[in-house]
Amino acid sequence: MRTARAKKDTDTLTAIFGALANPTRRAILDQLATGVYSVSELAAPFKMRQPSISKHLKVLENAGLVERGKDAQWRPRALDTAPLEEANAYLEKFRTHMEDRLDRLERYLEKLKATQPATNESTDL
Repeated sequence: MRTARAKKDTDTLTAIFGALANPTRRAILDQLATGVYSVSELAAPFKMRQPSISKHLKVLENAGLVERGKDAQWRPRALDTAPLEEANAYLEKFRTHMEDRLDRLERYLEKLKATQPATNESTDL
């Protein structure tokens, strides 16, 4: 049985990875990594209207990846890296596991190499 904490973590990661699954949203995050932008500034590089960009921003905001500010009439958007750190921590477990597997494979291949008869690779003609 999953605990409430585990369910919340899973739901958070689902929102983060769901947001990152779309190339347009990843491009928006790349742009936000360089500073704070308005919706129209974020929409400029894309061939889509502002309402479409706003929908992408809403997904990013719901995942906690983008913060919406308020400065008079300007609604700046900024990157929040905390959810990315959470996603990275989750993925780190798998990186460690894969490194362990690759290390075991390397030791196995070295062992095989050591048991193979030496071959003469120099073939002077």
